[in-house]
Amino acid sequence: MKPPPKGLDPEGYLAREGSPARVQAPFRPVVAAARDRLPDVFGARLHSAYLYGSIPRGTARVGRSDLDLLVALREEPGDADRAAARALGEALDKEFPEIDGVGTLLYSRARLLSELETYDLGWFVACLCTPLLGADLAELLPRYRPDSLLARETNGDLALLLPRWRDRIAGVEDTDAARRPLVRFMSRHLVRTGFTLVMPRWGGWTSDLAEMAGIFGAYYPTRAEQMRTAAVLGYEPTGDRAVLRAYVDDLGPWLAEEYARVHGVKAPRPD
Repeated sequence: MKPPPKGLDPEGYLAREGSPARVQAPFRPVVAAARDRLPDVFGARLHSAYLYGSIPRGTARVGRSDLDLLVALREEPGDADRAAARALGEALDKEFPEIDGVGTLLYSRARLLSELETYDLGWFVACLCTPLLGADLAELLPRYRPDSLLARETNGDLALLLPRWRDRIAGVEDTDAARRPLVRFMSRHLVRTGFTLVMPRWGGWTSDLAEMAGIFGAYYPTRAEQMRTAAVLGYEPTGDRAVLRAYVDDLGPWLAEEYARVHGVKAPRPD
């Protein structure tokens, strides 16, 4: 039997990419600490929590990778919840030198399971998140294929994001150190958007930035070098202002226009 394309199960659905078994030994203590402390932070309001990113994929780099968490609450999160999540992240980051920061996404259970979010946040939970605590919401979500609907609802909003990116660039401190996180974030976002643009044609899934850029480049050779460079900067960012300007003045607008032409525009969100 021919094996399924990368990232798919034998029936052609996207397979969940992470697993507790893939967490490398240096990161197990911080993962255990997060699991132990989250109930104390959110109490009975906590529905479930998940890992995502390089740590559950088993590709994290000691001292370089961050700990990425998604927390589902039984109610809509408020300012106090966000402050508590930041405080927990800061404490874990200070205590565990194996990680370089903590990022926590907070959403209500209702939003993650809503019809509007089925092919965005719902897909994210079901396919890119690894259960850490509580009942797994993936059991209440559909199975997903790498099709145009998924592409549209995951990354079909780049045109809306670009004005915000320009504001962030204009407002950031004029130093390489201050710009470096923006280069990292925008590089990763553009590479992932470029990949999901071609994902239905390629027919599989990967979260590896270099692989994403290579797959994109096979379909858009005139933009291949830009995307390969963005993938490198997603792992090893510089603080070059020219990189950011090129993202919002050239690569980003082109990608947003091509995405809308191929897949359409993401359904509007309340926020």
